[in-house]
Amino acid sequence: MRKLLVPVLLLALLLAGCSFGKDEKPPQPPAPDLTSAPGAVAVNPGPFESGPVRAPARGALFGAWIKPDALTHVGRLAAVDTLQTELGRPLKIVNTYRRFEQMVGTPSDKEFLARGATLMVSWATGDNRSILDGEHDDLIRKQARAVRKIKVPILLRMRWEMDRPNLRATMWSGEDYAAAWKYVRKIFTEEGATNVSWVWCPTAEGFMRGDAPGFYPGDDQVDWTCVDVYAGEKFQPIGELMAPFLTWAAQRPKPIVIGEFGVAKAWGSSGRAAWIKDARRTFKANPQIKAIAYFESNPEGNGPTKQFQLSGDPPAFKAFEAMSTDPYFNP
Repeated sequence: MRKLLVPVLLLALLLAGCSFGKDEKPPQPPAPDLTSAPGAVAVNPGPFESGPVRAPARGALFGAWIKPDALTHVGRLAAVDTLQTELGRPLKIVNTYRRFEQMVGTPSDKEFLARGATLMVSWATGDNRSILDGEHDDLIRKQARAVRKIKVPILLRMRWEMDRPNLRATMWSGEDYAAAWKYVRKIFTEEGATNVSWVWCPTAEGFMRGDAPGFYPGDDQVDWTCVDVYAGEKFQPIGELMAPFLTWAAQRPKPIVIGEFGVAKAWGSSGRAAWIKDARRTFKANPQIKAIAYFESNPEGNGPTKQFQLSGDPPAFKAFEAMSTDPYFNP
């Protein structure tokens, strides 16, 4: 009997160990220390030519895009109000996205402006060659008149991330994009829409590849330079991700807006918190950066490497909240 009991006990212990291994989550790797990662410091101290939306003399304006539950007036207001309540402060930059045919000046646009926020309109213009052929002149003029009608200065990101490879079919080339930019801006000028600060905003990856500068319309055409930067597929310090762009932008007398930035859920709460802390330090180390806007959204259909919402992730959101209450981001 005793001989039989020992193997039975050993078997029970073995099965218990297997069950424990199945239920237990594998240990997570420690979050990398990003707080001491070097940041690429812009050498241009200003002054900067910024157009109608004036850059603060010191510090940076703080803002975000928050995906609403419904793309309605009520939905947009609720999304912004919820984040502002969680942060305990108003957003100074409200990013909003528009298709080519969608006009600026919606009720929510007007409400944000009435509250004192600066509207940053990310406008998805269409095929550059069809623009240059005059096929969309009526639409562009209608948008210019809509912008003029609101009378308040806005930031306009005309076809942001134009350097993305998946947009090449409609962008055609850097030369086509630059020509279309000049064409659209000329129409805005003709329509008296002079309350626009024109924001040129490629991706950090485009500067790392080296092709983004080819889309630049010229210093006489751009009021703010911009970059969208994410810790998505690769987890790198934001200073490293932005370094090629910052080096390029430092040669131009323009303020910088970080049009979108975000750190994906895939990197875990502690990793995300570390990345946000490093972003805060890097933005402050680069005085040419005058505005920032977080991408507070989990786009539908995307996996964890492209989900960036911080709300609901206490450690990451706490780091974001600390950034928002930093006096540097309340100029």
